[in-house]
Amino acid sequence: MSARALFYDGGRRALDQHLNDMAEGTVDKKGLFTAVEECRDHFAALIGSHSDEVAFTRNVTDGIAAFGAALDWRAGDSVVVCEELEHPANIYPWYGLARKHGIIIKNVRQKDGMAPFGDIVDAMDERCRAMAISAVSFAPGFRFPVAELGAECRRRGVHLVVDAAQSIGVLATDVEAWGVDVLAASTQKGLMALYGLGFLYVRRSVAEQLQPALLSRFGVEQEGHEASLGDPISGRLAPGARRFDVGNYNYPAIIAVTPALKLILELTPQAVEDHAFGLAREFADRLLAIGLPVYGGRPGHWASHIVTVGAALGYDHDSAADLSMAALYEHLVANGVRLSIRRDLLRFSFGLYNDRSDIDRVERLAREWVRGQNTAPRMTATA
Repeated sequence: MSARALFYDGGRRALDQHLNDMAEGTVDKKGLFTAVEECRDHFAALIGSHSDEVAFTRNVTDGIAAFGAALDWRAGDSVVVCEELEHPANIYPWYGLARKHGIIIKNVRQKDGMAPFGDIVDAMDERCRAMAISAVSFAPGFRFPVAELGAECRRRGVHLVVDAAQSIGVLATDVEAWGVDVLAASTQKGLMALYGLGFLYVRRSVAEQLQPALLSRFGVEQEGHEASLGDPISGRLAPGARRFDVGNYNYPAIIAVTPALKLILELTPQAVEDHAFGLAREFADRLLAIGLPVYGGRPGHWASHIVTVGAALGYDHDSAADLSMAALYEHLVANGVRLSIRRDLLRFSFGLYNDRSDIDRVERLAREWVRGQNTAPRMTATA
């Protein structure tokens, strides 16, 4: 239950075999290309898209930046974000474009841990080109009604860009039903794999209007060997999002994530969501019962697989301004619990591999801490 997931053992075995092949000089390059396409197909199945709508990136920042750099910006165009709830991966790429093209970043203020839907709509004026939101926020980990926003963005001709770092592999994702134009994801969280690999979904009708800022051999439609030059001047771009593929792929990370994708698809994404979300709801209820300040209170429609504890959303990343929450964090970590601190809140993130015994253990430790707080001697003023 920490900032990243456990590495799936099926992925570990596949990676070990690949590393053995590397060490022994028996790697088959054509086989690696086959592995790339198998991984692409499985990710496309996971999010309900076509394979040609999926590109490989290094991470979420890379994916969002690649899409943003391919748009034909005009000074005065705008992008809507909610900075207080987003990871920097979904903020800095837009400000980079603002520095270069003079676009306007419209920041919607959060309210009670959510980006108010009406405020988002009000911020999307006639010059708005994109609205960037997370399916599940970086902090406090609340689920956003993406499909509702997707319908509004489609009506207004605004690109809906979704950061799926916190949600992918846990929240059942359907880019078609959600009305998403762009989705960026990484593999170290719900996909139970490595840092350094990401996926970029771009709706085909959108992607084929774009000119990627970077062009490589894999970004053009061309037959023959991977190293054949072809026609770099006027060669056709690869269909859909494939035009965003750049250079050789991160083969080890791709090989490592594919077994996890297969596992999630075999179990079904909805079953994984039901499992993780159900644990999180029970966990939140139990913490509330012992008097801890679960942010947002009893789980509602916004609840996800992430439970955050603390009275107020702040700004610190790895430390809590609330000294009591900092003390609870130290108590849990000292007893082997893996959790993180995000924006002053203690964050517990449930995944496929968690079960009720994890809840039991953390609840027991939290009760111990609460009892210690209640029985600690209090200083009194004397004359």
